[in-house]
Amino acid sequence: MAIRKAVIPAAGLGTRFLPASKVVPKEMLPIVDRPVIQYVVEEAVAAGVEQIIVVTSQSKRALEDHFDTHYELEARLAAAGKEEQLAELRRITSLAEFVYVRQPAPLGNGHAVLCAKHVVGNEPFAMLWGDDLIDSEVPCLRQLLPVYERYGASVAAVMQVPREVIPRYGICRVEPVAARTYRVQELVEKPPIERAPSNLAAVKEYILTPDIFELLERTPVGQGGEIWLADALNVQAREGGLYAYEFEGRRYDVGDKLEFLQANVALGLKRRDLGPGLRAFLRDLAL
Repeated sequence: MAIRKAVIPAAGLGTRFLPASKVVPKEMLPIVDRPVIQYVVEEAVAAGVEQIIVVTSQSKRALEDHFDTHYELEARLAAAGKEEQLAELRRITSLAEFVYVRQPAPLGNGHAVLCAKHVVGNEPFAMLWGDDLIDSEVPCLRQLLPVYERYGASVAAVMQVPREVIPRYGICRVEPVAARTYRVQELVEKPPIERAPSNLAAVKEYILTPDIFELLERTPVGQGGEIWLADALNVQAREGGLYAYEFEGRRYDVGDKLEFLQANVALGLKRRDLGPGLRAFLRDLAL
């Protein structure tokens, strides 16, 4: 079955970016001139997704407004003859069908996914974090699709991480099955370095089979009084229903201040209108 829907959990407070994120959702922080969530949505659309389900909270109205029509702004752009900017705004609103679901309380990332159950229905779907992006020739989600199509199971995007940062990630115990492809035997959330089963970290996104909802409904409350997606994924792993693909590309955790700056520089350098000037500035700065 094709992956037609994508869930983006985006209800978190983004405390790592305070005070900027007090009013501006972290998913709306700009990478050059687009908010990070737009990169995430465009990746999903490039992989064939038709419906984007954003799980939000009370303070996240800006996410809805960004993908909605702004009649006054469009009228002003049209009157000023700014056709290129007008076309871009209209393109954003027509990327996909957008559905917004509220997470009523901060009850964990598993609970956030569960909030989208009534919209997703009984079909496989993509789940992408709203503050995580990968710069790659082939969109990351499209890289995962062949693995899902071959095994008919959930698929995690994974990458190798340096040993010293292992405790920051969910780390996979795996069995290689094909090039860059693994069957996940266990997902260990933020293990101590000496207990980590590998250096393969689950990041960025998943393709999930619909049984994940039933598993989340049965998942007991865990650390911090929250329901964790990793606990349900571990059940899938034990039953042979979770695979991983080591994607190609450079990943940026835009919720991290340093990686946010790195993403802006890296993507800015690729722009024809900005790259030469930015490159010259960086050379001067180095001197």
